[in-house]
Amino acid sequence: MVFDFLWSRSEPNFCGVIALIDYGAGNLRSVHKALLHLGAEVRLVTQPDQLEGCPAIVLPGVGAFDDCSTALNNQSLMEATRERIRQGAWFLGICVGYQILFERSEEFESTSPGFGLFEGPVVRFPNQPGLKVPQIGWNQVRQVRSNCPLFHGIPDQSHFYFVHSYHPQPVDSAIIAGETDYGHTFASAVWQDRVFATQFHPEKSQRAGLRLLKNFVELV
Repeated sequence: MVFDFLWSRSEPNFCGVIALIDYGAGNLRSVHKALLHLGAEVRLVTQPDQLEGCPAIVLPGVGAFDDCSTALNNQSLMEATRERIRQGAWFLGICVGYQILFERSEEFESTSPGFGLFEGPVVRFPNQPGLKVPQIGWNQVRQVRSNCPLFHGIPDQSHFYFVHSYHPQPVDSAIIAGETDYGHTFASAVWQDRVFATQFHPEKSQRAGLRLLKNFVELV
């Protein structure tokens, strides 16, 4: 576990119940463990009524866009989560939990819609000589918006851990909070109001990732 070297440290106890969405996939355990370590009260959510009373939602994810969309719809969590965001809940999406905020994905000629909170498709990295797809490993994140609360206390160009073949292409460049280069420049983090999302995995990104999650917990 990448955070084992940090678990023994004491952290302040933050307020606010964070709903961690469990749709049957995703890197749930390590995200759960990281949030608990930071002093957050975490509620595992598998049905809409469990979102009640939670001021914040975290949606982790690995795997395919369609699988995430189908599972969320089958559990009636797609619309319920979207409604809680409209009502002002804080939100953090991770990896596929980031991609699902957009309208659609090219992955496997997907026909399942995303949340549609942001305009734009989710596209595959182009085939280029020397470029391995998926991108697996550490890469730098350039902080496009230095005032983004998620990046507080994190040096620009810090390394985070990525595992993905697809990434969103936001229509509105104003929501882009971080960019990364992998064959071309893509949006690796977005921020609008109380909605944050990252293509990288903060729960696998050691100190920088733990600091990012702590920043989110402190917002709640």
